[in-house]
Amino acid sequence: MRRDAALIGDWRTKTEYVECKFSDVTGEADVEVRLDSQVILKRESFKYLGSIIQGDGEINRDVTHRIGVEWMKWRLAFGVLCDKNVSQKLKGKFYKVVVRPTMLYGVECWPVKNSHIQKIKVAEMRMLRWMCGHTRLDKIRNEDIRERVSVAPVDDKMREARFRWFGHVRRRSLDAPVRRCERLTLAGTRRGRGRPKKYWGEVIRQDMARLQISEDMALDRNMWRSNIRVVG
Repeated sequence: MRRDAALIGDWRTKTEYVECKFSDVTGEADVEVRLDSQVILKRESFKYLGSIIQGDGEINRDVTHRIGVEWMKWRLAFGVLCDKNVSQKLKGKFYKVVVRPTMLYGVECWPVKNSHIQKIKVAEMRMLRWMCGHTRLDKIRNEDIRERVSVAPVDDKMREARFRWFGHVRRRSLDAPVRRCERLTLAGTRRGRGRPKKYWGEVIRQDMARLQISEDMALDRNMWRSNIRVVG
């Protein structure tokens, strides 16, 4: 019993929570969460299933985390990616299979902004240049570097991931939990002053306008796949 009680007490002290504020209005009263007499520690963000969840609904920390994870994976593969005896095409294949997936993990759900995309593109281009034995001082165009290693722009691959997930959701029945979440509205929420937050649905609509495709195309799996596929 003592051991079980100690485990329960240790679990309580390690428990944390994040309050998700769906309203943009500041100045809301803070809520103290307790478990019996134990006050539960409130965090601004924490990691869940490999992603950083922020209470304000933003993805800045998750973007930074994903870039850091990709750099860690890249350094582990440094011996292959920067080996002059390995062809650049083979390096590109290795990068796409081993390194890039760590960056693209979870991006299908991001309400991504241009600032996020720019940070990711800068990090990836630095990796690709080093793989080819160059730096920005060599003044070689990004397109030329990508062509050497046959790697598509990372923002195109992110868009492909969003569309792939959107297609899965769109083909589900209206009664499916994931479709019901699409129609959720939160009572009492208000948008504060300044620029409003960007939502995932807005990103999808912008993507569709850019590629000139419609939601109904997602109902045909094969046609949808051919329209959203990005080679490289």
